[in-house]
Amino acid sequence: MSANAPLAIYLHWPYCARICPYCDFNVYLDKRAGEAEALIDAMVQDLAYWRDWTGARQIGSVHFGGGTPSLLTRSQLSTVLEAIDRQWGLMKRTEIALEANPNAASVDKIADWQAAGLTRLSLGVQSFDDAVLKRLGRDHDGAQAREAVAMAAQAFRSVSADLIFGVAGEAQGRLAADLDALQDLGVPHISTYQLTIEPGTAFARDAARGTDHAVGDDDSAASMAYIDAQLTQAGYGHYEISNYARPGHESQHNLAYWRGEDYVGVGPGAHGRLWTGAGRVATETARKPADYIAAVGADQTAIVSRETLSPAQAAEEYVLMGLRIEEGLSLSRLAQIKGGPIQIDPHLIEDGYLQVQGERLRATDRGRPVLDALTRALLV
Repeated sequence: MSANAPLAIYLHWPYCARICPYCDFNVYLDKRAGEAEALIDAMVQDLAYWRDWTGARQIGSVHFGGGTPSLLTRSQLSTVLEAIDRQWGLMKRTEIALEANPNAASVDKIADWQAAGLTRLSLGVQSFDDAVLKRLGRDHDGAQAREAVAMAAQAFRSVSADLIFGVAGEAQGRLAADLDALQDLGVPHISTYQLTIEPGTAFARDAARGTDHAVGDDDSAASMAYIDAQLTQAGYGHYEISNYARPGHESQHNLAYWRGEDYVGVGPGAHGRLWTGAGRVATETARKPADYIAAVGADQTAIVSRETLSPAQAAEEYVLMGLRIEEGLSLSRLAQIKGGPIQIDPHLIEDGYLQVQGERLRATDRGRPVLDALTRALLV
């Protein structure tokens, strides 16, 4: 809640060459002529608006997400990063990360990313199994994924790989093989996500017709337990519900979300959070690229929703985010946000759902799967 804390910047690039059938993000296939460059210009103007709002701040992290930000050219990346440096100033220790599809990670493209200033690459591997990748609608194969990870590990200090589990009909041993491959390739950060069927997606439409692409809850729980056992035994820290990292390779950008810190949200449909004298302000930008561009042209910013959260809303968000991470949350900060004392039901500690260590409150392995219920219990 301090203006001296580092600021995180999220930049949403909404375009994709192909939309995955499980994806419910704000993404778009088609680009009208000149729209991408116009969007870059609008994002730069939006960043200037945010700088006027936040004032001078240190930048802890910059994250290009999407969509498929690996479609950005070196010139486009440089334009945005130069704008951030001009407005706030980038530090040597600022984490600058980009999400990339494995089939985009060529030698030339990696050289461009390095030249633009990226320090961390997040690869959407999902699996090395060709049958699984085909089922997920990915536009790369296992060989491309291996090559991309190997090149990235040589080029960047920090590399993260996404892994999806819980895919119906996959071969026995697929998950074990994927985990072994990621470790053999030297990936220091692994994000593991259960395949979920989100409303409005192609997979949801298939499910309505009787075709299930995801396994049941019991099988998913068994996969989660297996992942946790394998990666923790291999020396990865389970620092967040879905994320494992070797020491020093945790995502600083995502930690800003989970710790309840300030972050800028720029790009179509991006969300932001900023502590102000009036409280925690939640922002959202225009979702469609054309609307985003038009909004910036009219108002110097594409923020179309700006809500000051009530103390109860801000406290709920802080608990939901803070209990996701191994370090937990600060009880004194929670009381400050809520505006009153925190009463912890002793049964939640006795039954092994929560732990109190000094002034830190954390969810146990037993408590993490039921965070919604724990949050309600804490904020009564």
